[in-house]
Amino acid sequence: MTHNVFNGLRILFRPLLVGLFNTTISWSMRWRVLLLQQFVFLTYTIPAAPYLFSRPFVTEYLPVFPNRSVRTLVFKRNGKGTGRKLRPLHIDIHGGAFIGGIAEQDARICEMWANETGAIVLSITYRFAPEHVFPAAIDDVDATVQWIKDNAESRWGADPTLLTISGASAGGNMAVASAQQAKCHGASPTAYKGIITAYGVYELRLSPWQKPVPEKMPKSDPTSFLQPLFDSYAAPIRAKHVEDPRLSPILAKRETLPNRVLMVIAEIDILLEEQTQFAKRINEEDQRAGWLGKPRIETMFAPEGFHGWLELPDSIVKKELKTPYWTRCVDFLKEIHQSEGWTWDTQR
Repeated sequence: MTHNVFNGLRILFRPLLVGLFNTTISWSMRWRVLLLQQFVFLTYTIPAAPYLFSRPFVTEYLPVFPNRSVRTLVFKRNGKGTGRKLRPLHIDIHGGAFIGGIAEQDARICEMWANETGAIVLSITYRFAPEHVFPAAIDDVDATVQWIKDNAESRWGADPTLLTISGASAGGNMAVASAQQAKCHGASPTAYKGIITAYGVYELRLSPWQKPVPEKMPKSDPTSFLQPLFDSYAAPIRAKHVEDPRLSPILAKRETLPNRVLMVIAEIDILLEEQTQFAKRINEEDQRAGWLGKPRIETMFAPEGFHGWLELPDSIVKKELKTPYWTRCVDFLKEIHQSEGWTWDTQR
């Protein structure tokens, strides 16, 4: 209990601690981190508040590394499925511009996935910039994914050979970037069977202010003073990793992707063009290679969607505006599971 309280306070006040005491970071970055603290109170408490007294998940600290653990939310719905001995496994990676975030951000959709598909759903986290630049976050994700695979059956009764992964924003970046690992694609028994991204960051060869601005975007951005902070994960190492798909998944080769990818793309988002380009390139390359059937990458464009809108509470974004996208994500996973022989009885 004491550990949980201490860890919660450390997460909540991290920007304040980093801004005041981390002298390895430049002052121009530290004052921006300090200003970030006020946003953290809001963005962390909104998704976490509904779970103060009743939680559809269990919090575990996975011993992935010798000197630190990975805080993980585990969602498991009581019930039974047919067709396979073990349950499907799904991993979700929260967003946060690589500079923050909590696993509870995606708790509502993770709960929905667990309830509607019977999968064991794990929401994981990772280290943040500016203290930890690339490849710290994706290294954490890669190590955590492998640890989960190695322990999925014995710890949760989950099947690492029926594995899907998802992420929003920065999490979407790392969901695709993690597929670059040899054990996550191709003929590997534990290759991903599907990927879901929502407003994913696919292009980090460019700084935020260099990206094309969609017509629907507002003319002014009140958070523009934070843009150097948003770039702090990639900027220090960009020149050395300009061709690295683990940094910019827009460069990922089609052979590293599963046969099913779902991309939810907000049209009021600076990331619109890079996501559209990625989906178009992969599907065109597949066609030239003789791909048969539906396109590998399925896109859902949200004309009124903006960055992060799916994670906001219904009091801010109406439920009916989000439901079609979350429903499609659920059905997407069900289709993959059924193709692999798993059926979940939601009536039990």
